[in-house]
Amino acid sequence: MTIKLTTPAAVAASLAAMLASAPANAAEYVQAPGSTLAFASRYDGEVFTGRFSEFATKLSFDPARPEAGKLDVTIGLASAATGNADRDSTLKTADFFDVAKFAQARYSASGFRRLADGRYVADGTLELRGVRKPVTLTFAWTGGAQPVLEGKAVVKRLDFGVGGGDWADTSAIPDEVNISTRVALKPI
Repeated sequence: MTIKLTTPAAVAASLAAMLASAPANAAEYVQAPGSTLAFASRYDGEVFTGRFSEFATKLSFDPARPEAGKLDVTIGLASAATGNADRDSTLKTADFFDVAKFAQARYSASGFRRLADGRYVADGTLELRGVRKPVTLTFAWTGGAQPVLEGKAVVKRLDFGVGGGDWADTSAIPDEVNISTRVALKPI
């Protein structure tokens, strides 16, 4: 079948229809300077916070099509710092992150969901200490020239063998660790 377009208006209408029906491509991003990845827990009732100074984020995301989104985060476990030298050195040991054996953790997710409040959910997988378990990240998205993803998750440390042995007592250290991130992004 051949369609003959005889007027400029018909040509313009045809082009507009083709462009409107073309699938939108998700934008590709990498982490920009100024990003943070933090964690918070308690030890003997005292709240402490820490950060991973080494992590790298890759994101493919279009807010109009969150189901096509992809997120990949690699975390250097030896970069964990809480501001307490004893705690920081303990985190590196075999009882916790075991950085000699497992230098990195990785979080990956594909196919996000939009929530009614405008935030998004990434049902992903965290690989930590050789264990892979589902972890849900809820995040807000701010678009623009330098987009920002701000998210929160809860990780059950004992599911990954973090703080086992004498440290498995959840009255001393809760099982749930709160994770928060603010990732500044730049297009690639």
